[in-house]
Amino acid sequence: MAETTTAPHSSPTHPGVPETTEWDSTERLGKDALADLQLERLQGTLRHAYDNVPFYREKFDAAGVHPGDCHSLSDLRKFPLTTKHDLRDNYPFGMFAVPQEQVRRIHASSGTTGLPTVVGYTEGDLDVWADVVARSIRAAGGRPGHKVHVSYGYGLFTGGLGAHYGAERLGCTVIPASGGMTARQVQIIRDFEPEIIMITPSYMLTLIDEFHRQGIDPRSTSLRIGIFGAEPWTAEMRTEIEQAVGIDAVDIYGLSEVMGPGIASECVETKDGPHIWEDHFYPEVIDPVTGEALPDGESGELVFTSLTKEALPIIRYRTRDLTQLLPGTARPGMRRMQKVTGRSDDMLILRGVNVFPTQIEELVLRAEGLSPHFQLVVSRHDRMDHLTVRIEADEVTTPEQRESAPHMLVRAIKEAVGVTAEVTIVDPGTLERSVGKLQRVIDNRDG
Repeated sequence: MAETTTAPHSSPTHPGVPETTEWDSTERLGKDALADLQLERLQGTLRHAYDNVPFYREKFDAAGVHPGDCHSLSDLRKFPLTTKHDLRDNYPFGMFAVPQEQVRRIHASSGTTGLPTVVGYTEGDLDVWADVVARSIRAAGGRPGHKVHVSYGYGLFTGGLGAHYGAERLGCTVIPASGGMTARQVQIIRDFEPEIIMITPSYMLTLIDEFHRQGIDPRSTSLRIGIFGAEPWTAEMRTEIEQAVGIDAVDIYGLSEVMGPGIASECVETKDGPHIWEDHFYPEVIDPVTGEALPDGESGELVFTSLTKEALPIIRYRTRDLTQLLPGTARPGMRRMQKVTGRSDDMLILRGVNVFPTQIEELVLRAEGLSPHFQLVVSRHDRMDHLTVRIEADEVTTPEQRESAPHMLVRAIKEAVGVTAEVTIVDPGTLERSVGKLQRVIDNRDG
């Protein structure tokens, strides 16, 4: 399955750092060469899953398809989809395709809405993962010798260790800060002078607040690149962060069930949506209701099939992320995905109107005198849905802005989103801060 990277040639400026690597060459394959590689790897993955995972063998048989039926990339759509529920139904190790002694690491989701989804990695999987994260950091502008401050959480969450080993593979110096202890993180950034930070966008906003609390201009630090992932964020938030810190803010995409961070990454020269590393992860977009595959350029739910995973091959996994596939730009051979700004399972339906938290975020970030920290609280009164948007004032909000902003936002939300909301301005520091994925929505309709 996964191929071993050939021994690298040492760089003269950074001894021991690869000068030419697998992840530095295949990302620039031509479309025909890439398609040939994808088909070969896809056929191998389907056979590997069918032969070694009872779940897939039963599901393929029930659908009347066999790995031998895949003669072209388009044949993949004949195979059944995989969901998070499938992984939970096979908890903990029922989806593994290799003997336990070949598994070198186990990660798992938080399991806040049920059993966690468990994923495993062989030594070959860990090599591929480090390669694609290294490729992602390089696409974001990182180079060997840079210091990388990793504020993703370590542990069973894939973010911290995924970023860590990818940065080391590129030849960077890793500062494994993890999440939390925000004041100390500010000190470490000032003292250790990293060029790169890898962090969730919501926690970056918390760090920015802490810089200001300590009387420090975030633009005065050594940071030059921010690599943000683990949650949807908007173009408006990118602008907010770039202006506040004086960095290039770049989106990295990943999810544990497919690999972890590093499935796709924006390139710093274009910042026009993450390029998918298609030599390892084959993307599709489907209609989230019917499950039918959609052509490139149409919006729908993102689906991934792993092409090189050994421990846990994943076939047509429904990510629930909403996007569209677009032609490559900075990496012409690799397709881009439109920046994810919503998930089908994060969508709120309020009185028949579809509402995504990122729609509200765009409006909040345009409002004068308010911070980017907000939360949506949904309740039901007299059989009617009710939305309250709680937003923190910032330190310089004037009394006039505090009085006028709610009225302006109520009108903007009604015009842009189509729902009537109540807007409440709260004091700075009132809303709970997050060191990982931010919980934007509290839905109290079911008690």
